[in-house]
Amino acid sequence: MAKTIVVKQIGSPIRRPASQRATLKGLGLNKMHRTRELEDTPSVRGMVNAIPHLVQIVEERG
Repeated sequence: MAKTIVVKQIGSPIRRPASQRATLKGLGLNKMHRTRELEDTPSVRGMVNAIPHLVQIVEERG
């Protein structure tokens, strides 16, 4: 089974640069306090690390 991480949106994309909004959309997040279970890959980790003020890793599975 592949390792996954659960990511939660904790910040609003309002008044943020377009690249940060696009990163949120790329992670599949669009509304506050929504969570997504994503595959734990270097590209996903990089996206999460690019916007640490907007998302939070809730848990790591696998």
